[in-house]
Amino acid sequence: MADFNLEAMSLKELQQLQKDLAKAIYTYEDRNKAEARARLEAIAKEMGYSLVDLIGVEVKTTRAPAVAKYRHPENAALTWSGRGRKPHWFIDALVDGTKPEDLAV
Repeated sequence: MADFNLEAMSLKELQQLQKDLAKAIYTYEDRNKAEARARLEAIAKEMGYSLVDLIGVEVKTTRAPAVAKYRHPENAALTWSGRGRKPHWFIDALVDGTKPEDLAV
């Protein structure tokens, strides 16, 4: 484990350390699960099987990205799926009087 001289660190360094610690704590279980999954996959591969063959359920680690539902009127590269926070360009268009249906893909 790294040795930290907390007294010698600046406020900015301490705040960054606090953020890094919070992230490490938050992702601890996910990292352990990923490590366990990797070990199980290695054991299964060593025996000539895939993990799916042994447990009968496909293990999904990632989710497919959401399909774009709205597109910026001037820059087609900017899209939004309708999930999460509204992008600024979408809010600005609504304020200007554009209807969401007009921005639909």
